[in-house]
Amino acid sequence: MEKLNKKLPLSPGVYIFRGANRETLYIGKATSLRTRVQSYFRKDLIDTRGPLLVGMLTSAKTVDFIETDSILEALLLEAHLIRKHLPPHNTDGKDNKSFNYVIITKEEFSRVLVVRGRNLEAGLPDTDTEKIKYIFGPFPHGAMLKEAMHLVRKIFPFRDKCKPNSGKPCFNAQIGLCPGVCAGKMSRVEYAQTIERVKLFFEGKKKVLVRSIERDMKKSAKEQKFEQALMLKKTLFALTHIQDVALIKDDFNKRISKENEGVFRIEAYDVAHISGTSTVGVMVVMEDGEAKKSDYRKFKISTSTNDDNASLHEILSRRFSHNEWPMPKLIVVDGGKAQVNTAEKALAEWGITIPVVGVVKDEHHKAREIIGDKNLKVTHERAIVLANSEAHRFAIGYHRDLRRKNSLRK
Repeated sequence: MEKLNKKLPLSPGVYIFRGANRETLYIGKATSLRTRVQSYFRKDLIDTRGPLLVGMLTSAKTVDFIETDSILEALLLEAHLIRKHLPPHNTDGKDNKSFNYVIITKEEFSRVLVVRGRNLEAGLPDTDTEKIKYIFGPFPHGAMLKEAMHLVRKIFPFRDKCKPNSGKPCFNAQIGLCPGVCAGKMSRVEYAQTIERVKLFFEGKKKVLVRSIERDMKKSAKEQKFEQALMLKKTLFALTHIQDVALIKDDFNKRISKENEGVFRIEAYDVAHISGTSTVGVMVVMEDGEAKKSDYRKFKISTSTNDDNASLHEILSRRFSHNEWPMPKLIVVDGGKAQVNTAEKALAEWGITIPVVGVVKDEHHKAREIIGDKNLKVTHERAIVLANSEAHRFAIGYHRDLRRKNSLRK
């Protein structure tokens, strides 16, 4: 390997191994691009991954990557690029009839369906090749695709089974996963636009998609179509705030063996406020790489403050007053040395010895550096970054809820 084109980030994305003539050899997705790519250069690679992969690395000269905002986007982009480039070393992505595909049918009100490769080849009624407009995939992991489709459908509700203009809403329309074409709530032209957005999302063209929705939202507002503008605003928010912890969990299950005997519990903390108002803190928990939402906790800071360190100290003091809660093996805080020192001071006051690491962000709020115990940083890098990201998401959500409630009281 002569070089990496850029410094690999800790964020999700797709990586591409290329040969001497820039030919595509292998495409993969990652929860953490840096961690995943570095894993290919471990000394025990041939024992853990096999000789075929070692052969690919012998031919590879560079690694390119495409950073994404979520694992969901990485999953979809990986499948799209594999189908487009057919890399010779992606044996999981070719010629296997058991893999899943996502199709969009060629109908007045297109359906979005998940089908097996063998069904596509057999030409069954629901997957007749003459009725297929777009195909995406293959997707080797059915459970991960199922969760991904649920997330996509929450952003862009689509039709799968219901009969258009039948006069009453189907079950999915009642729970917000179908736009109501069954009940005549959406025209053919409007629905076609939704399908085009689904297509762009599956092709990894999120920036184009965001610009398109923003343009349509402004146009609707200008034409005083406020209900439509609000709907587009909600779609835009969902698209730019994808919550795919379930995919993180699935990725851990498939990619990582347990790092220690017993449960390795990580607790991550974050603070959120605007100019010291509606200040809140949160604790999120990951056990062996899995988000344990039942153990998440919210803390309303007792005094209004701009001092994140004071807020963090209060959160940890309140947390460790609960000796009935399981003790973590690692604490993750959002910030640098000052935040790590604050956490260590709070622990010392309780007579507790638990290692603390801090996640330092860049100007785009992406993880740039992890400070703290060197061995823990290396061993648990991916879990640390994921826990920190989840804590930030949870804190922002709680802060917005509190602000909304406070505004209603005024």
